[in-house]
Amino acid sequence: MSDDALTPMMQQYQSVRRSLPPETLLLFRLGDFYEMFFEDAKIASAILNVALTKRGQMPMCGVPYHAADGYIGKLIKAGKRVAVCDQVGEATPGKIVRRELTQVISPGTVSDVNLLDAKRNNYLAAVFEHNGVFGFAFVDISTGDFRLTELPDAAALENELARVAPAEVLISSEQRLENRTLEEIRDAVECDGYAFLPEQAAFTLKEHFKVQTLDGFGCSGMTAAVGAGGAILHYLKNQMRRQTAHIVRASVYSNSTYLTVDAASQINLELVSSRGAKDMSLLYALDRTITPMGGRLLRHWILHPLRDPAPLAARQQTIEELLVEPFLLSSIRDALKGIRDIERTIGRLSQAAGNARDLLALRASLEQLPDLRSHLSALLYRKTAVVSEIVPTDRAPAVSLVARIHEEIGEFPELTDELRRAVVDEPPNAIKEGGMFRDGYDAQLDEVRTGCREGTDWIAQLQQQEIETTGIKSLKVRYTSVFGYFIEITKSNLASVPDRYIRKQTTVNGERFITSELKEMEGKILGANERAQAMEYDLFCRLRERVLDDLAGLQRTAAAIASLDALVSLAETARLFNYCRPVLGEGFRIFIQDGRHPVLDQSLVEEKFVPNDVELDGADNRLHIITGPNMAGKSTYIRQVALIVLMAQIGSFVPAARAEIGLVDRIFTRVGASDDISRGQSTFMVEMTETANILNNATERSLVILDEIGRGTSTFDGLSIAWSVAEHLHDAVKARTLFATHYHELTELEMTRSGVKNFNVAVREWNDQIVFLRKIIRGGADKSYGIQVARLAGLPGTVIERAKEILGNLEQSELNADGKPKLAEIAVRAARPRKKAAEPETGEGRPQLSLF
Repeated sequence: MSDDALTPMMQQYQSVRRSLPPETLLLFRLGDFYEMFFEDAKIASAILNVALTKRGQMPMCGVPYHAADGYIGKLIKAGKRVAVCDQVGEATPGKIVRRELTQVISPGTVSDVNLLDAKRNNYLAAVFEHNGVFGFAFVDISTGDFRLTELPDAAALENELARVAPAEVLISSEQRLENRTLEEIRDAVECDGYAFLPEQAAFTLKEHFKVQTLDGFGCSGMTAAVGAGGAILHYLKNQMRRQTAHIVRASVYSNSTYLTVDAASQINLELVSSRGAKDMSLLYALDRTITPMGGRLLRHWILHPLRDPAPLAARQQTIEELLVEPFLLSSIRDALKGIRDIERTIGRLSQAAGNARDLLALRASLEQLPDLRSHLSALLYRKTAVVSEIVPTDRAPAVSLVARIHEEIGEFPELTDELRRAVVDEPPNAIKEGGMFRDGYDAQLDEVRTGCREGTDWIAQLQQQEIETTGIKSLKVRYTSVFGYFIEITKSNLASVPDRYIRKQTTVNGERFITSELKEMEGKILGANERAQAMEYDLFCRLRERVLDDLAGLQRTAAAIASLDALVSLAETARLFNYCRPVLGEGFRIFIQDGRHPVLDQSLVEEKFVPNDVELDGADNRLHIITGPNMAGKSTYIRQVALIVLMAQIGSFVPAARAEIGLVDRIFTRVGASDDISRGQSTFMVEMTETANILNNATERSLVILDEIGRGTSTFDGLSIAWSVAEHLHDAVKARTLFATHYHELTELEMTRSGVKNFNVAVREWNDQIVFLRKIIRGGADKSYGIQVARLAGLPGTVIERAKEILGNLEQSELNADGKPKLAEIAVRAARPRKKAAEPETGEGRPQLSLF
């Protein structure tokens, strides 16, 4: 349909529609509804479950404007972009209402708190490749958190994408065609490539931050990171039409600062989410934060453990100071309960998306700050001098985080007082319909309101006067937004209507009238209402700007409160479950006495968690082979060691009687069995890919957790791979390793490698049944108890008995003529010089087989 054939309103719609990407759904304001047309209507009606209608041949659907947020939320959760076009001009007879595109919302640019997870950041990310290096930037538009880094290869990029988990990723449309790594980023949004170009991106960043050079942000020489960061700001300002004044700094970080946990290990260890119906993640076990800001920061700490002992010791010291003063710990938690999400509140206000309820929430938060600072002052003066020793290093001693947090939290008494005087206790959601401000806050507003109230009182008196004058007791003076004020008379009383009444409308039950006096007063009242609403909107804008004058201080305060809340949460968890302060060092020793799994220790109901010890180092205890039956607790044990190490490296106390942690640079896990259908990889292929990643990237400072290597293929293939992997980790990588396996043949490695130690999960047999003791003891398991576990699972008795017979036959064939394991014999032979391939074959013309 050509534009000439369209109505002026639809021509206006098409003009706005052409300015948007085709996949964006446009909500077009028409009176009290947001309407969608053509293909947008078909898509939205199916998602929102609203009626799809037609005007002529044009499909359309609509949603009420006052309930639009909920509908927009559904569209965003469905992965759609939504553009909102609002009426910005007054309706004038004979002229089309002026409309403008007010905002574009996508999954990565949501700022409405009702659409966001309060304790999780919502990141928009961008990736740009330059000379083989990947620039990675991400921003949370709701808080202003903006970070940049560079990553050396595709694997590092994949791991960082898994850690940050952005809701939306931007890539250059040109690079998408040229770079396979970028092509594989799922659901990436292609943007104009010029926004990523280094010179253009640097200009965008410098213009935004109002600086002449980016060196002050640590971006010197980071061409790829600058390209990604500049593209994000360009996208927000130009394509999404967002205000970005609250993004006041760019934080540049390096992955070398953090303990690396690759994407697979994050899933295997269930750091921030779990695969079961009930949340069994580490975050769930540790998160006792009270504010959304603290919850988001604790999540960040868990996904970004530190490698530097100095900040870790500072966090530990703060936790210890809080534990020594339980009354103050409780008082601080009580004060935090009154603090709302300051970060997102000021983020909304700075984007002109906030309302009076945001001001009320900010006031409630600011009113708690004096008490909170008072409790911190008491903690500073009353903290005990008894502080646990840490391993000596050449670094500076731990800085008191309590003192730093106390200094960073402001009080803002003038702003608090103005907000208290200004905003009513229950303000409306809309900002252009009045009712936001208290009487006495503004003299001019009070004067207009007084006139409006006097008119309203006159209307109330008019009804009683007219009843007395006309004798019509059912007479009512009513008001509607369409017809204004009117006198309503029922049909049975129409004969008593005086001549001075002017008929305005006929209804089913009667007639509606006006009088000249009523019409005159209506103009005064409605005029006063409109003036009052306009004045309140102007006052709101000015008060919002007053709040943003303190933007930097409020952001510092919010960041400090987040740190305090996260530390208080860790302290409360340590208090509740009797955690100890781990000793941190730069050596290789990991010693944990009576360690407990941090999640299961809190969630077990039917049985008490059995604690276990571990000692790893770079020498005599480099690699532990852990054997035992299924369900005995091997996987739990090795995961608990990894989780305790990770907890220590976020600065937390740990579930153990005593712990010494030689800091690690990476944690690798290979746990469980799963396939990756989307990439066409079988279970065994996934297992081998993850194992290859470990062998190629682990260092002697890494912690490696392996569970059931080689189980996805035949027994001999799997055993061969498992043995070779264990040898490589011990001999070449030299990483501290826990290797859980059902191949109890691997226990023979202890005879050939000095750093290998055998452990098993203790069980007891009774009447052909097994009892799991959950205790890790020295030595290897003599058998796997698989048949007993199969009985517990309910296999038929005949199957169990036949399995015993087959097992007996297999075990006999594993021994040589001297009654010794053939695998050990082959291992010894392998150490001798190999014969040439041309030498005689063994047996009946078959070559000698060897696992090595």
